[in-house]
Amino acid sequence: MFKINLHEYSLFESFPADETELFPSYRKDTRQYSEREYNKFVKLNTVSDWSQLSWKDIGKPFEVKNLAKSRLDWENENGRSMDPKTSWRFFNESFHEWFQKDVPKEIKEIRKAFLKSLASFKASQVKQTLKELGQIHIWNYAHRIQDGIWDPRGKRALFEGLDVKKPRILFLGAAEGYEALQLAAMYPDGEVILVDYDEYCKTHRFKDFPESYPFLGSNPQTGSSKVWYKDQMNIEYVISDIRDLPYGKEFDIVLSVGLLEHFPDEIKPEVMEWHRKFCKDSGYVIMTTPRAQLHSKLYYEIMADVMNHTYRELMTIEQMGLYVYENGFDIIRHGFLKVHNGIIAKVK
Repeated sequence: MFKINLHEYSLFESFPADETELFPSYRKDTRQYSEREYNKFVKLNTVSDWSQLSWKDIGKPFEVKNLAKSRLDWENENGRSMDPKTSWRFFNESFHEWFQKDVPKEIKEIRKAFLKSLASFKASQVKQTLKELGQIHIWNYAHRIQDGIWDPRGKRALFEGLDVKKPRILFLGAAEGYEALQLAAMYPDGEVILVDYDEYCKTHRFKDFPESYPFLGSNPQTGSSKVWYKDQMNIEYVISDIRDLPYGKEFDIVLSVGLLEHFPDEIKPEVMEWHRKFCKDSGYVIMTTPRAQLHSKLYYEIMADVMNHTYRELMTIEQMGLYVYENGFDIIRHGFLKVHNGIIAKVK
């Protein structure tokens, strides 16, 4: 007896099924979008002239101020504010725990606990289980139903049309590396370097990312569509503070996802410099940040104990774009996806 690994055979990879399927902890989606559906997934280029935009016109980002209980408990115990590296570790461990959940099973168990708490007439138990029920349902909708966190069709719409072949891709603050893997599928046979200063991202978030998850990209031999998987890509994971990286201007794509919004205004120019420092003159800088919208504000309120261990802002695309433009980049594409803003830029 032997097992056939179908994704080892190009016959199957060259003709990906146009389908979506719901798994206990995530959604698989290899559907293409039609031209009519395009703006459903990414709306591009809402600003025609960035030089005419001012902070007076658009205001400053929305700061998320409610913090996770685990951070507040840590600060009370240690008598000081949680440092950024510790807060990032707390966030990664909490977030990864949710990524691993069997959501339908969790919903059933929490519903049972909620009904039991009602029968006990204990207000504290009712309140806690009601909170857990709200969290698991909003996570189910955001990640599995809407697929807003990974958003493969929206990300592909944002990433398409780059003038690169076999690119070297550098992902700053990579976590599980999702977006770099999507880029590697669309522009294959290159090299991906994932960077994070939390080792947990390499040993758990990246390591536990499902090997069977399909990234819809291209076949360089035929130009047709092809499904790629993590184990088929040339990936190196580096544990390092971004400021200590030894690289020069040697990458075709420098990428960050949800990085800029973790820094107050006085640090943002330095964050933008990290991208410029490693990008070839002919290369692309790709960035996303969470959108300032009612759904996102509600999400970070309900999911505070899961998400809010670090400084965090929610931005409009105009606010994000002005940070990028004022720090020396030409914005060649911008818009928003389901829950994120997206920008592709070049160094001036």
